[in-house]
Amino acid sequence: MSGTLPVFRWRMAPDGYATLRQLRSKGLRPGGQGVAAQVERPRRRRPPLVAHLYRIDAAKPVRPMTPAKWAALAKANTARRTCPACARDAGYVIPPSLGMCVPCHDFGRQHAA
Repeated sequence: MSGTLPVFRWRMAPDGYATLRQLRSKGLRPGGQGVAAQVERPRRRRPPLVAHLYRIDAAKPVRPMTPAKWAALAKANTARRTCPACARDAGYVIPPSLGMCVPCHDFGRQHAA
């Protein structure tokens, strides 16, 4: 196989190719295959937007979620919602830019001034 990929213009890719999102919406995954082609969307004064395409015929079904995977995902989401300062569930994903829930961040800012 050569080192260059086929490049198609935006909305001009032939049938049989799909992006990751399109594969996922059909219940498929790339399944170990490499990028088969790409689509470029031109933009003014900026580099084009690029989307990688995969062959649909070489795609495999998405693996089902196991109970262990569901538990791990729930644990990870709980960790993202738990404030490290007050150790409470904030009720939302804590912004990485703050590093803590909003009340703790605001309280720290008030006492720092």
